[in-house]
Amino acid sequence: MTLDFTCSFPPGPHSIEWAQRAEELGYRRVYLHDSPALYWDVWVTLARVADNTDSIGLGALVIPHLRHVLATASAIATIEHVAPGRLAVVVGTGFTARRAMGLGAVKLGDMEEYIRIVQALWRGETVEMELEGKRRAIRLQNPELDLINIRDPIPLFIAASGPRGRRLTAKLGAAWIDNVADEERGAATLEQMHTAWRDGGRTRETLQAVAWVGGAVLEDGEPVDGPRGIALAGPRAAMLLHRAADTALAGHPSPLAMRPEFAASVDAYVAHARRFQPAEAYYLANHRGHLMAVRPDERPFITAEMIRRTSFIGSAADIIRRVGALADAGFTQVVFSIPPGQEHAIEDWGRVRRAFG
Repeated sequence: MTLDFTCSFPPGPHSIEWAQRAEELGYRRVYLHDSPALYWDVWVTLARVADNTDSIGLGALVIPHLRHVLATASAIATIEHVAPGRLAVVVGTGFTARRAMGLGAVKLGDMEEYIRIVQALWRGETVEMELEGKRRAIRLQNPELDLINIRDPIPLFIAASGPRGRRLTAKLGAAWIDNVADEERGAATLEQMHTAWRDGGRTRETLQAVAWVGGAVLEDGEPVDGPRGIALAGPRAAMLLHRAADTALAGHPSPLAMRPEFAASVDAYVAHARRFQPAEAYYLANHRGHLMAVRPDERPFITAEMIRRTSFIGSAADIIRRVGALADAGFTQVVFSIPPGQEHAIEDWGRVRRAFG
C-alpha cells in the first residue's frame, strides 16, 4: 500500500526554511501545531509558509474554542486563497493547548458543533449560532471580492484516540489521525477504527488513516537516552509524566493506561509535581516545554525504556521495518513529529522516506 510521508513541528521563526526543505525532500505535507501558550500563532506562520513554498501540502492542527468559529473559518479561507488546494484542517479535543491553561479536553459534542459551523462557513453558508446570549446569523461575507477562497474543498482530519472519537470520525467521513508509539498497538487501534468506519456505513478502502509518530533515527550503537534521543524522543516520554500529574493533581482523565513498568518513575514525578508553585496553577510548570524539550527538573524521571516504548527510535533499518509494518496494517500516511530546534531531523526521516520509493 502507498504510504504518504509528512512531518510536523511547532510554528516558529524557522518554519519557512524547514517547510521549504521538507518540500525539497519530497514530503507530501507539513503540519503546524496550535498551542498559543507555547509558540507562534499557527495561522500567521502557516500563511508565511504558504507564501514561501510551491506545492507541499499544508496542515493546521486546530483546537476548538481557542478562537471564535468565524475567526477560524476566515483563517482557513485566507490560507486557501494564498495556497489553493493545499490546506488540510486537523481538529482535536486538545491536549497540549488546553492543558497548558489548566483545562481538560473539549467535549466531543462541542467539537462536532464547532466543526459543523466552521465547515458551513467555509462552504459560504449562513449559520445561526448563539452570540452574547442571542441567536444571530453569521457568514463569511463578500467572497466575490476574491479576498478569501471558499470555493475549493478542504480535507478534514480528526485526531481521535478513543471509541467515541472514532465514531465521530466515521460519522463525518473525515480522515483519522492517532498517535502511534508501537506498531502492533497502532495496528490494533486501526482495526477498531475500521470497525467504526464500517459501522458508519463506509467502505474500508475509503478510510485515510494517519499515524502520528515521534522519535529519532540513531546511528548503530547510539544509546536511546543519549543527547539526540533525549532531544528528539524525550519530549514524547515526558508526556506520560505530564498526563500522570494532570490526573493526580487536577483529576483530568488519562486516555492511556499507565504501563506498570513506568510506575516508579511516574509516582516519583507526581510527587515532584506536587511541589510546583503556585499550587493552584501547577500546570504552568508541568507543561512548560511540553512536546518541545525535556526540562532539567523532569530529566531524572525519564528512563531509556520509557523513551523506547513511547517513540519510534532506533537505527534506520529498525525504523524502516516499523514504518513498513504501519503500511502493511493499512495506515495511509505517517507524520514524523519534530521538536523545535531539532528540525535537522527532517533529513534523518527523509532517509526513512526514501526507503519506500
